[in-house]
Amino acid sequence: MQFIPVLVLMVLFFVMMFGIGFILNMLMKTTWFPSYLFIIVILPIVVYSLWDQTSSLMSHLGSFQIVDYMTGIAGLAGAVISGWTIQKLRLGGYRMF
Repeated sequence: MQFIPVLVLMVLFFVMMFGIGFILNMLMKTTWFPSYLFIIVILPIVVYSLWDQTSSLMSHLGSFQIVDYMTGIAGLAGAVISGWTIQKLRLGGYRMF
């Protein structure tokens, strides 16, 4: 595993989820919707769509590499930080957010 591509991938997922979360927060006026969307929709789709049902769920989750978990955590962090940013902007008096 090379370190530079993994770092770039993590930054890409973080920025992508932060941007999507920020836009969704501005349009829908909900603070934590992107975080819930990531946990409720994205993670089960990734886990269950790749699972061949012949092995147990734990062995399936164990088959993922550390890179997969690191990019998932970076995406979740981007979604959570976008909600935190919108919340701070609203508390700061910005009404458009």
